Amino acid sequence: MCGIAGYAAFADNFDPLTEKTLIAIRDHMAARGPDGHGLWLSEDRRAGLAHRRLSIIDLSDAAAQPMHDAQGRYVITYNGEIYNFAALKAKLEAHGRVFRSESDTETLLQLYDVYGVDMLPMLRGMFAFAIWDRREQSLVLARDPYGIKPLYWAQHRGCIRFASQVRALMADPALSRELSPAGRVGFEMMGSVPEPFTIFKAVKACPSGSYIKVDASGIGAPVTYARLTDVIAAPPKPTLATMAEMLRDSVAQHLVADVEVGAFLSGGVDSGAIIGLMRDCGQNRIKGCTLGFEEYIGTPADEVPRASRIAAHYGVEHHIRMISAHEFAEDMPKIFAAMDQPSVDGINSWFVSKACREMGLKVALSGLGGDELLCGYSTFKTVPDTHKYAGPIARIPKLGVAARHLLQSLLPALLSRNPKLAGLLEYAGSWAGAYLLRRAILLPFELDQALAPDIAREGLAELQMTGLIGASLMPDPGSDMGRVCVLESSHYMRNQLLRDSDWAGMAHSLEVRVPLVDFTLLGHMAPHLPSLKNGQGKLILANAPSKPLPADIVSTPKTGFQIPAALWLSGGAQNLPLRTGSRRSTRPIFEQYSASLAAPA
Repeated sequence: MCGIAGYAAFADNFDPLTEKTLIAIRDHMAARGPDGHGLWLSEDRRAGLAHRRLSIIDLSDAAAQPMHDAQGRYVITYNGEIYNFAALKAKLEAHGRVFRSESDTETLLQLYDVYGVDMLPMLRGMFAFAIWDRREQSLVLARDPYGIKPLYWAQHRGCIRFASQVRALMADPALSRELSPAGRVGFEMMGSVPEPFTIFKAVKACPSGSYIKVDASGIGAPVTYARLTDVIAAPPKPTLATMAEMLRDSVAQHLVADVEVGAFLSGGVDSGAIIGLMRDCGQNRIKGCTLGFEEYIGTPADEVPRASRIAAHYGVEHHIRMISAHEFAEDMPKIFAAMDQPSVDGINSWFVSKACREMGLKVALSGLGGDELLCGYSTFKTVPDTHKYAGPIARIPKLGVAARHLLQSLLPALLSRNPKLAGLLEYAGSWAGAYLLRRAILLPFELDQALAPDIAREGLAELQMTGLIGASLMPDPGSDMGRVCVLESSHYMRNQLLRDSDWAGMAHSLEVRVPLVDFTLLGHMAPHLPSLKNGQGKLILANAPSKPLPADIVSTPKTGFQIPAALWLSGGAQNLPLRTGSRRSTRPIFEQYSASLAAPA
C-alpha cells in the first residue's frame, strides 16, 4: 500500500512537471508511505514517476520503487497488493525468468514484459499502477476491478499527470482549482462524488477495472478489462468448493504479508466471521480493534459487548478504544484535511484506523463488502419491490413529473415527512431510478435546497445520474439480487465505503484489506446470488468458520458502523450528516471540506 504519482508527455509541445512539483505531489501523500520514497525522471524529461512506500511485502530495499526491469525498458510505480503474486512468480520462473526480489511489484513488472495489458485479468488483489515503456515512449495506467485502490489523472498542455489522491494533484500549480458542477451535484445527491468525476473539473478518476494508454497519439479512452456484470451474468463454472471454502480462500489470500495482519472487530457478522476465518487459516495471534463510546453504553448501538463476546469466542487479543467528544472535536480539522474528496461518511473509518495504528498494526482486515456480496442491505428488497410495483405506472410517459407537481401542491405536509415520495412515479420505471430513490440524499428536483440553479443545471446535464447508474448494469446481471449487488458495489461501496476506507486508513499509514471485496470470490458466489433471501447470505458467512459465530450475534439486528457525532456536534455543525441515508443538509460537510482546501498544507 503506497502513494503513486507521475506524468508523461504525449505531444511535442508539452508542459512537463518540474522535479520540484512532482516531489510536492508525491510528498503530499507522505502518510500513504512513511517507510520510503523514490523518484525517477526520463533523460528527456518526457516522463517521471514517483512513489511513497508503506512496506508490507518484501521489506527490503530490493522492493523500492519506482522499479526498473532488468533490461531497463520498463519502469513501474504501484500502489496495492497482488495476493496471488507468488503463484504468478512461480509460473514465470518455470519459464526461465529470474527475480531479484520477493516483491509483488517485480512480479507485476515481469508479467507486463511477457503479457502486456493481457496480464490484468490474472491479478488477484487491489491495485493501481503506472508503467512507462521507454522503448515505445508510452504509459499505461491501470486499476483493479472493484476500484479498491484510487487513481486520478489530469492533463495540461500535452502532458498527463496522475496520483493516488485528488488533493495531491492539486499541488501542481498548473492545474485549475475550479470545482466541477458534476462533482458538486453528485455529492449533494449521493453524499460522495461519483466516478469518473471528482470534485475538481480538471481531475478525473481512472475507471475501475480499466486501463488507459498514453502515447504520441494522445490519452486513449479507458479500456475495460473486467466488469462485475460480466462475472454475475456468466454461466456458472463447475466447482466442488463450498461457499465456506470460497470465503476461507479469500481470507487466506488477504493474509499474505511480511508484517502482522490485524482486524477491525465490530459486533456484527461480517467482521466476526472474518476473524473466525483468519483463525481457520492458521493465524494464531489476532489483534482485533473495537471502538467504544460512553454515549452508547447500555444501548443497542454499543458494539463493545458483542465484539467482546466474539473476541472471547475466537481467542482474539481484543483492544477496545474509547473515543470521546473531546477527541472528536480535536481531530475534526485533521479529518477534513485528510478527506480527499467531500464525503458524508468515513469518520468511523478514521478513528478505527487511528486505533489500529496505535496498536502497531500496518494492515487490518475489514468486513466491508459483506452486505453487497451477500444481500445484507434492505435495498435488496426495497429496490426490486419499487421497480416491480411502481415501475409499470412510472413508465407511462409524462405521468411522473405531473404526479410530482400535484403532490407538491396538494400534500406538502406528507412530502415534508417523506420527500422522496414526490419522485416515486418519476424514477421507479428503471432500475437506476429505483436505486436512486433508495440511495439519494437529494433527488434532482430537490437540488435547489443546496446549490445555485445554474450549478445544478450544468452539473445535472454533465453527470446524467440515472444514465451513469444504468450503465453499470450492462450487460444485465440477470436477477434482482444480481442487479442490486452490482448497483451497491458500483456506487455506494465504490464511491463511498471503499474511498473512505482508503483516505481514512492511509491518513494513519494503515492498509485496510477487504476480503469480501474480491473479484475471484464474486465469481464463485455469483451463481448463488439469485437464490439468496431473508438474511441467508449472512447466515452462510456466519457459519463459514469451522467454529461458527454464536447464534445471538447472528440474530442481533444490524446497527451499522456508527459514531455518536450527532450528540457531539453543536452550533453551525449541528446538522452534519455522517451517513448517506441522512435527509439533513450536506452543506456543513462541504463548507468544512472547502475550508480545508484553503488551509495551509
